[in-house]
Amino acid sequence: MSAPACRLYLITPPRLDDLAGFGHALAQALDAGDVACLQIRLKDAPDDIVAAAVDALSPIAQARDVAVILNDRPDLAARLGCDGVHVGQSDAPYAEARRLMGKDAIVGVTCHDSRHLAMEAAEAGADYVAFGAFFPTTTKDAPTRADPEILGIWQETMEIPCVAIGGITADNAAGLAAAGADFLAVSAGVWSHPDGPAAAVRALGAAIAQGLAQRPSLP
Repeated sequence: MSAPACRLYLITPPRLDDLAGFGHALAQALDAGDVACLQIRLKDAPDDIVAAAVDALSPIAQARDVAVILNDRPDLAARLGCDGVHVGQSDAPYAEARRLMGKDAIVGVTCHDSRHLAMEAAEAGADYVAFGAFFPTTTKDAPTRADPEILGIWQETMEIPCVAIGGITADNAAGLAAAGADFLAVSAGVWSHPDGPAAAVRALGAAIAQGLAQRPSLP
């Protein structure tokens, strides 16, 4: 059975003050629909805080076949046994991330709104490239605004999966799925949803299905 053409890529909130409570919310979210991976993104947190989050959340995700990806820190991701790492343009270079993580780990690269950066990452061996931000976001500082057209162009020319990121919610996800995103990276659109994370995942799943029904045939 082939994998869905577009899947959810969850990103944690920027702070996790109540790990046990968040773990419960995470389990509910993952049980509510199709989720490919969880990125643990705790910018500037001390290593022990990051390690505690990985230790608490990895079993919840991996028990549901959801890959655990750590943001920024390939050294820490390798030491903690994460499934992968995501690096930005100002983080560790791809080659260093791959050396630390090994050939079988997932290494993804932020490419903003640049096909040039994405092609460089793909040619180097990245497992996915991330484009964005597509919409205004308060989760992180987004230096660029990407046009959904870049997703379709990428689908037509490259085989490496692309992730759409930045301000994605159930209200705007369908267009990105239709445009060609392989994954939709969502943070506040799930954790800040007024009806809770599980309802958000269900709504995002419905939006993705709607978008895929509108997607033109791609080679």
